[in-house]
Amino acid sequence: MTETSPHPAYRGDIDGLRAVAVLSVVLYHFGLPLRGGFTGVDVFFVISGYLIGGLLWREYCADDKIRIGAFYLRRFRRLAPAFFAMVLGTAALGWVLLLPFEYREFGKSAVAASFYLSNFLFWRQTGYFDAAAHDKPLLHTWSLAVEEQFYIFLPLMFLLLARSRRAMIWALVACWAASLVACVLMTPQYPSASFYLFPFRAWEMLSGVLLAIWGQTRGTRWEGWRALSWVGLGLVLLSVVMIPSGPLFPGLLATVPVLGTLLVLANGRNDGAVNRLLRLPAFRFFGLISYSLYLWHWPVVTLSNSLRDGYANPFEALIWMALSVGLAWLSWRFVEQPVRRAVRLPGWVLAGGTVLASAAVLGFGLFLRAEDGLPGRFGPEAGVHIAASADFLQDFSRCYVADDLPLDGLEVCPIGPEGPPQVLIWGDSHARAFYEGLALAADEAGVPAMVLWRAGCPPLIGQRKVESAATPAQNTACRQANMQIKQALGRLNSVQRVLLIGRWGYYTTGQGTGLDANNLISIFPTERPERVAEPQVDVLSEASEATVDQLLRQFGEVYVLRQPPEIPFYDSRRAAREAAHAGLPFAAEPVTQSVVPREDIAARATSADAAWRDLVASNRVGWLDPWPWLCDDATCSAVHSGTGQYFDNNHMTNSAARRLRDVFAPVFRGDSRGSALNTVPLP
Repeated sequence: MTETSPHPAYRGDIDGLRAVAVLSVVLYHFGLPLRGGFTGVDVFFVISGYLIGGLLWREYCADDKIRIGAFYLRRFRRLAPAFFAMVLGTAALGWVLLLPFEYREFGKSAVAASFYLSNFLFWRQTGYFDAAAHDKPLLHTWSLAVEEQFYIFLPLMFLLLARSRRAMIWALVACWAASLVACVLMTPQYPSASFYLFPFRAWEMLSGVLLAIWGQTRGTRWEGWRALSWVGLGLVLLSVVMIPSGPLFPGLLATVPVLGTLLVLANGRNDGAVNRLLRLPAFRFFGLISYSLYLWHWPVVTLSNSLRDGYANPFEALIWMALSVGLAWLSWRFVEQPVRRAVRLPGWVLAGGTVLASAAVLGFGLFLRAEDGLPGRFGPEAGVHIAASADFLQDFSRCYVADDLPLDGLEVCPIGPEGPPQVLIWGDSHARAFYEGLALAADEAGVPAMVLWRAGCPPLIGQRKVESAATPAQNTACRQANMQIKQALGRLNSVQRVLLIGRWGYYTTGQGTGLDANNLISIFPTERPERVAEPQVDVLSEASEATVDQLLRQFGEVYVLRQPPEIPFYDSRRAAREAAHAGLPFAAEPVTQSVVPREDIAARATSADAAWRDLVASNRVGWLDPWPWLCDDATCSAVHSGTGQYFDNNHMTNSAARRLRDVFAPVFRGDSRGSALNTVPLP
C-alpha cells in the first residue's frame, strides 16, 4: 500500500516510538530518575502532527476536499470514550480521597478538559499559592487540550486554503516559523504560557505535519538511512535523560526531542536495529495502550500521593505504576477497542454521546462548585483543617497593575475607603496572607491604604535574592520591583505611614523550617560588594537599617510586623488529609503537629527579630506583635477556638487575619511609635 492511498499502512515503529514517549512520561511522574521524562509529551505532539496532518493531506490530495465531519467523528471515536471513563473513575476515587477544595477544583478542571480548555485553566492557576501539581488529578489533560486545539486549527487551515496547495504549504510553514520563534522568545520571560498554550506549542505538531506533507509529495517510502534512525533515537533519549524541567523549557530545548522524533519518523521503515527494536512486541504493546496509559497514570500518581504522601521507595512507585498499566490495558481493551471496532455505530450516536458526556461533566462540575466540594464527606476532626486549607482565597477585585508612574508595572491593591492612600503596606507573601485583616482594619479606621506584595521577596531596599522555590525570572523581578518601589517613594505624596511585613526568619536563616525546610533563600546586597562568609542576619540588619532610614526621610512613621510564630510541622492540607484518610488502607502515618512549645521555636524567632532589635530599641519603628493572639505562655497553636489560624507552617488563614486586625490598628490610627508597641517586649 503506497503513501498516496487514503489509508496508510500500519507502522509498528510509530507504536514503538509512542511507547518510548509514554514510558518516559510515566517513569518521570512516578519519580524514577529521568530528568527530562516530561519531553515524552513533545514526542507525542510530533507524532500527532505527522499522523493527523498526513491523513488530512491524503484526503485532500485524493478528493480535493476535507471531510470535516468525518474527521471529527474519528477524533471522537478515538479519544472521547477512554477520556470520559478516566474522568468517571477519578471522580469516584476523588469522592473518597480528595479534600473539598481539591474536589471542587477537580470539577472545574474536568469541565475545562471536556471542553478542551484545561491548558488555559492550568496556565492561569500557576502561582505562588497554587496547589502543587500532585493535587491536580487532571493536570495532564493540558496536553490533550493542546492537541484538541490543534485538531481545530489544522482542518480549518486546510479548508481556508483548499484552492491552492502551494499557498497551504507556505501558510503552514509560516505558522510553524512564527510559533517556533514565539516559543523561543517567550519562554525566558513567560515560561508558563510557553509551556501550556497552543500558539507556543503549535510548531511541534506542525513539524510532524510538514514532514508528512513533504514525504507524501516526494513519494518517499520512509526508509531513509539507518544512521539517522540512530541519531533520532539518541536525541529523544538524550532529551529524556538530560533536559531539565523549569523555566528554560520549552524554548530551544524542545527542538531536541522534536528533531529526534522527526528523524525516527522519516527513517522508520528501514530494517535497521533501531526500527527492529521499536517494532518488538513489548514496545508495540505499550504503544497500543499509550493513550489510555497516559490518561490513567497521572490520576494514579496524584491520588496515591494524596493517600500515601509520597512513595516510601522506588519499589512502591513501581507497584503503583503497575496499577496504572493494568488500568490502561482494561481501558484499551474494554473501552477504546470496542468503540473503535463498532464501525456500524451511527455518527450521530457517537457525536451525541460525546455531547451528553460533556454536559454531564459540566453539570457535575457546577454541582461541586455549588456544594463547595462536598465537605460533609469527612468528619469534624478533619473539618477544622479542611476549613483552614480552603480559607486562603481572597477577593483581589480592587487590585490592578499600575500603568503610570511611579508604580507602573507593579500590582497595586487598594484597601479601605476610596481616596489617595495614607498608608503603604509593603511585604512578601505574608502581606498577602494578612490581606483581609489589613483591609478590615483600614475600613474600620476609615483610612485609605494600598498593599504592594511579592512572594518570597523581602520588602527591603538594596537587596537581591536567590530562592530555590523561585525561577531566575522571579528572582530578577523581585530585585527590579524593590528598586522601583525605592525610586517611587518620593512620589507617593499622600502616604504618611508605612508598614513592612515579611517572613523575617526565612531571610535571616536562609531556609524554611519543618515541612518546608528544603526551601532555601540567599539575600545579597546590591549596593555594595558581598563580604566573604557574611552571616545573612547581618545582611538583613544592615538592609533594615537602610530601609528604615530611607522611609523615615519620606514618611512620618514606619511600622514592622513581627513575624508570626511558625508551626514547623503543620500544613492544613496535609493535616486534613491525615484526618480524612484515617483508617483507609495504605494511608500514610500522621506527621503534622498543630501545637508547638514556645521553647522549640525560640531560637528561630530570636533570629527573625534580630534584624529589627536596635531599630525598635531606639523607637525608630513601631513594633506590632501578633504573638499574644497565637500563643500562650507555653505553646503556640495552629488552631484557636476550633478555627484554623494557619494555611501552612507560616502563612495565616483569612480567619486569623481578620481576628488579628487589631494588631494593625495603630498603623491606621497613626498612633505614636511608643503606643504602637504591644505589651509583649521584643525578645
